[in-house]
Amino acid sequence: MTTLPRPALTLTADDARRLALRAQGFLGAPDRRSGARGVLRALGAVQLDTISVLARSHELIPYARLGAVGRKDVESAYWHTPSSGAPHAFEYWSHAACILPVEEWPHFAFRRRAYRDRPHWNHQLPESAYDQVIKQLRTEGPLTATELGGAKRTSEWWDWSGAKVAVERALMYGEVVCVERRSWKRVYDLAERAIPKELLHDDLDDAECLRRLVRLAGEALGVGTRADIADYHRLRGEQVDAVIAESGLVPVEVEGWGRPAWADPAALAAPPRGRHRTTLLSPFDSLIWERARTERIFGFTHRLEAYVPKPKRVYGYFAMPVLSGGRLIGRVDPAREGGTLVARQVTLDGPKAVPGVAQALVEAASWVGCTDVRVERVDAPELRAPLTLELARVLS
Repeated sequence: MTTLPRPALTLTADDARRLALRAQGFLGAPDRRSGARGVLRALGAVQLDTISVLARSHELIPYARLGAVGRKDVESAYWHTPSSGAPHAFEYWSHAACILPVEEWPHFAFRRRAYRDRPHWNHQLPESAYDQVIKQLRTEGPLTATELGGAKRTSEWWDWSGAKVAVERALMYGEVVCVERRSWKRVYDLAERAIPKELLHDDLDDAECLRRLVRLAGEALGVGTRADIADYHRLRGEQVDAVIAESGLVPVEVEGWGRPAWADPAALAAPPRGRHRTTLLSPFDSLIWERARTERIFGFTHRLEAYVPKPKRVYGYFAMPVLSGGRLIGRVDPAREGGTLVARQVTLDGPKAVPGVAQALVEAASWVGCTDVRVERVDAPELRAPLTLELARVLS
């Protein structure tokens, strides 16, 4: 059993919350000069998801931190096309399917090796399909799975074609990279063309890769437990244990957490100060990735209900937590109807949450080109009138 070093510093729960908010870009003046690319670099990973309500989740992430960032600017900050020069990022499995800064390509060598050594695919790969996909990409340039011969064999979502199985396997192995999304379809290219030559290698051993990812997770979290740090890039607990002493993170104690924690030393050196963002959060935002951490830091139970049968939903299909004043103060399940942002269901943490929720709704409406906000249902009926009045005030 590993003996953990005695923490030299004790943080209050509020200290830890503020460290987490600043590390995630919600406390202090945002760096608008670096834009969405700077957000990606600071977070280390931005999760992708197919659901699009106000916008897709990877667009909501920089919006939540920077405000009304241009959606085209977000796309150009992430993906690389042959005409746009050097790539900024690549798509790979981290916390989930994520956009990752391209300079971290070498540090995912451990995962590429694991996929090559222990293939976990349930799909049967037809003979020669893999070689054919590589040959076609080399000859024709970047292609979607459809252009490679079809993404599906039948209309069932899970029934991939041989070409789709082959190109996804090549993606996991690191021979192929997703260079952009076109109508939400992955566009694949050879890694040898898409990744800068100085980064295109698997030279780093597993320990070096893991040390880097543990350090990055600690920096992006500000402070976290072993489980928090492991969850960020979906590492195993024993992988974190093996390298955390050499990661550069500092052991700390957080009052009320009841378990060992580690913090980013740079974050500890400068107390968090500045204004808090008020915003709607994507359910896939890295601030709230880990449910137990979200409950521990914010006292807030976070659950995505998009895949829950409608009669069993409590908060709504795509309920977005509302962040204001450094707290999670409610939820909004949004939709769009023409130029109106519709709050299909609003959950408020008491009367004090009304101004923050109204501000978050109006800012989000403006960002997606809506000029009006309509509230359909409020969980506390007595707060419906105050919310409606506050929305009218902010809109005027």
